[in-house]
Amino acid sequence: MPHKKLEKVFRDPVHNYIAVSNQVIYDLIGTSEFQRLRRIKQLGTSSYTFHGAEHSRFAHCLGVYHIAKQITDMFTKNYPEIWNSEENLVTQCAALLHDVGHGAFSHTFEGIFDTDHEAITVSIITSPETEVNAVLRKVAPDFPEKVASVITHQYANQQVVQLISSQIDADRMDYLLRDSYYTGATYGEFDLTRIMRVITPVENGIAFKIQGMHAVEDYIVSRFQMYMQVYFHPASRAMEVLLHQLLKRAKVLYPTQKTYFDTTSPRLVPFFEKHFTLSDYLHLDDGVMTTYFQNWQTHPDPILSDLSKAFVNRKLSKSIKYDHADEQDLDILRDIIEKIGFDKTYYTAVHSNFDLPYDLYRPEIKSPRTQIEIMQKDGTLTELSELSSLVKSLTGTTHGDSRFYFPREILNPDTLFKAEQEAFTSYIKNDHFLGKKGIESK
Repeated sequence: MPHKKLEKVFRDPVHNYIAVSNQVIYDLIGTSEFQRLRRIKQLGTSSYTFHGAEHSRFAHCLGVYHIAKQITDMFTKNYPEIWNSEENLVTQCAALLHDVGHGAFSHTFEGIFDTDHEAITVSIITSPETEVNAVLRKVAPDFPEKVASVITHQYANQQVVQLISSQIDADRMDYLLRDSYYTGATYGEFDLTRIMRVITPVENGIAFKIQGMHAVEDYIVSRFQMYMQVYFHPASRAMEVLLHQLLKRAKVLYPTQKTYFDTTSPRLVPFFEKHFTLSDYLHLDDGVMTTYFQNWQTHPDPILSDLSKAFVNRKLSKSIKYDHADEQDLDILRDIIEKIGFDKTYYTAVHSNFDLPYDLYRPEIKSPRTQIEIMQKDGTLTELSELSSLVKSLTGTTHGDSRFYFPREILNPDTLFKAEQEAFTSYIKNDHFLGKKGIESK
């Protein structure tokens, strides 16, 4: 009896149908480590601002796999002289697994407990104790290490590396479209179909044919807009700050209240103790963490209890922008807040978000980026900003802001602390901190 060809289909709102015809890919999707990604939100705290943004890392990783498969299939068909079809599976596996190490509220959690999602991704792929590793080892004994080296950018073939991680790659193309769809922010939309038609392998990476340059321009602008309007939204960052302060308070209380935390939040204990295993990490997800925060609402410590209630019920701090030169002067505002009765250690915070929408390759800088190459009619390559005045205006320019977060009660006109409130607001103009020099020049 002939072996039946595998054909599984996932219905996807961004890509319509995601087809899986390789048993290795299907088996990887079925592993416990990959299924865990269903329980990790792609946008973390952004769902508290954009209520539709409940999509998961699972959906995103499937989308990145889908784009990578389309590209590798097209390369195999159209560019056999420069693309080795034996790279297809390693590319697709790396695309699928690139985010498998992301944790609960990953970036904030990493800052508090000193974890590294990329290092954990590599551990999940290479550790003999994981289901992912067992699936990859069936391909070849060294196959897990090959996939991991794509994630760490050490893989010898830069075509493969750039398809997964560059300034325009399968990862970014999926998350921009997916995040745009689920947040309802149309800024992230761009012509994926056109980009897929003009992407081409070159000797040391990937490039884009000149007839598709405007689609690439559109992608750069979409990325810029999504960062400014969605990823750097001040309300999402307020939730991030709140989560950071909440975990920071729990970490301070733990040494004297181990029994309490062992009872109400046992999966966090290894992180408080600073000796967690891969298994400990994989047992945490957004739902587990949120349950712990719900438990902490009744903790006798007023700060932990209050911050937990604020996070669970979305009670956000207010924020103002400030300039780096005025950062030291923020102590003026912190002191006023403390006079009113708030602990400035937990009820104030600074948060900075900056992004470089596009940059050309600068080997002398600490983290050089791959540049976007445009293939001219004669086959020569030209860096994108040399051909596009639109992209040139964004090249090498950093965008974003720094914000000071504080309790919204400070701005309540009915407060008993009228003098302090007036003193506080005197340092603010158009939601911007004036600093000492600014207040003196008023």
